[in-house]
Amino acid sequence: MEVIDHFNLRSFDLNLLIAFDAMMEEGSVTKAARRLKIQQPAMSHNLSTLRVLFQDDLFVRIGQVMQPTARARALAGPIRLALKQAQAALLAADVFDPATERRIFRLGLSCEAELLLLPDLTALLRRMAPGIRLLVRTCTPDEVDAMLSAGTIDMAVGCTYAPTSRYISEVLYEAEVLCCFNRGLLPLPSPVTLDTYLQADHVVISQSESLHGCVKDALEHAGTELNVVAAAPDFMSVLATASLSPVIATVSSRIAERYGPLLGLEVSPVPLALRFPPVTMVWPLHSDNDPAGVWLRQHIRACLSASVPQLPHPLAAE
Repeated sequence: MEVIDHFNLRSFDLNLLIAFDAMMEEGSVTKAARRLKIQQPAMSHNLSTLRVLFQDDLFVRIGQVMQPTARARALAGPIRLALKQAQAALLAADVFDPATERRIFRLGLSCEAELLLLPDLTALLRRMAPGIRLLVRTCTPDEVDAMLSAGTIDMAVGCTYAPTSRYISEVLYEAEVLCCFNRGLLPLPSPVTLDTYLQADHVVISQSESLHGCVKDALEHAGTELNVVAAAPDFMSVLATASLSPVIATVSSRIAERYGPLLGLEVSPVPLALRFPPVTMVWPLHSDNDPAGVWLRQHIRACLSASVPQLPHPLAAE
């Protein structure tokens, strides 16, 4: 890429190029001043300054017309091109057409968002925007700020993130939970009762050093404990564990409804009022008005609002 000498260029009044172009068009100081909506003395001053800068008369009076010199004719083309490009840049609308856009979006997703969003969003893009590709990075709440700041990701979808003034955060949905188990290995009633739930062995999501992982704070808030025998950072591994072991997997309600039946698992409400942080979408302030980003965020919202758990909570009737 050609380097622009900003330091030297800043000392040149670029308005003089506009004055030069007007002179080339009109061949008259008076007419050029009228076109620029300035007084004739101001236009004469512009012409004098141009002559000094280019060390050439530039325009010579012949009869009633100011004829350009050879130097002026040589400058006319490049100056006109530069002005046209500047005008086009200033007037151009930031047009986005999903059908023709070619771009890679880098998304930082929690394990829940990855399982819920990636399949539906990819299917939508194949239909509506085949030139847009997705590069997904799994990220925890602690990594979001650094990844957005470094440009590693364009936006993040997950939970437990407190944004700064550099980012915009939007709650996509409130997180709810269901439990899953293999009825053949763990013959429990459905819906699962509170006593049965508390007495069972459990497998949970954990992305930390805690065995109780994501349910730790929720259990403490509910004033109870679970016998957690296994914990893993990924929902599918937790559900797969429940499909092969006599344990209960307590997971996101959307994950449970979508993937539990595929693994032959019974899905039941959790007989505790467990509260989890909402799922949010975060993106940098500087990309808020990017038409492609606006379009993608709209469809992320649509994908995540398309499937809402239908199982009632057993405490709802109390």
